[in-house]
Amino acid sequence: MRLRHVRVREIPVWQADGARCDSQGTDDLGPGHSVNVQKVLWCLAELDLAYERIDAGLHFGRNSEPDYLAMNPNGRVPTLVDGDYVLWESNSIMRYLCLAYGRGTALYPEEPKHRAAVDRWLDWTLSTVQPVDRPVFWALVRTPPEKQDMAAIQKDADAEAPVWRIADHHLSTRRYIEGDDFTIADIALGAYARRWLGFEGITKPNYAHLERWFAQFATRPGFVKFIAGPMS
Repeated sequence: MRLRHVRVREIPVWQADGARCDSQGTDDLGPGHSVNVQKVLWCLAELDLAYERIDAGLHFGRNSEPDYLAMNPNGRVPTLVDGDYVLWESNSIMRYLCLAYGRGTALYPEEPKHRAAVDRWLDWTLSTVQPVDRPVFWALVRTPPEKQDMAAIQKDADAEAPVWRIADHHLSTRRYIEGDDFTIADIALGAYARRWLGFEGITKPNYAHLERWFAQFATRPGFVKFIAGPMS
C-alpha cells in the first residue's frame, strides 16, 4: 500500500530529517530523534505504507520557512499532508493513517468501547507520561555528562517511576495495553517505554509486567528500525 502525497517534517531543535512517500506524492517525516516522529514512522511500518526519506531540519532548513508554517503554524513536528488535507499532532496522525489506510486491522479498533480505551492511552501518554519523561530524557540523553546533576536526575526519575507502575499494574492482566491485539496505544506508550527502560545511571523499580509487554513488540520491524536504536 502506498500513501498519496503525505508530508511529515521535523523542526531544527529536534535535529530532524524527513521522509517522502512516493507513488503519486510525497511524505516528509523526521528521523528517530523525536519521539513524536518515531511514533508515526512506527505506525507507517505497521501499516506497511511505502515512503522515501528526505532530509529536513537543522542545517537542512525548511521547517521555519513560510510554506511549512502555513501548514503547521506551530513550526513543530510532525505535519502530514495527504492530497489537500493537512494534519499535525502525532497521535492524530496515527489515528488518521489507521482510518484512511488501515481499516480492518487491529491497530485502531472499530468497536466504540475498545477504540475509546485505545484513545485513553494515547491521551495518557501526553497528559501523564510525557511531562515526567521529558526532564529525565533531556538530563540523561541530551545533556553532556560533565553537566549532569545526578541527584536531580534521580529525583526526576523517582517522580516518573509511579507513572510506569500504573502501566505495569494494568499489564498484569493483559497481553498488550488493550487486550490481546497490538494497537497504536502500544506504539504511543511503547516509544516512551523504550526511553524509560533504556535509561542508565539511575535507580529504577523492577516492573516485570512492563518488561514482558515491551519484549513482545521489541522485535517488530517498525520498532527495531525506528525506536530501538541509541537514544539521542
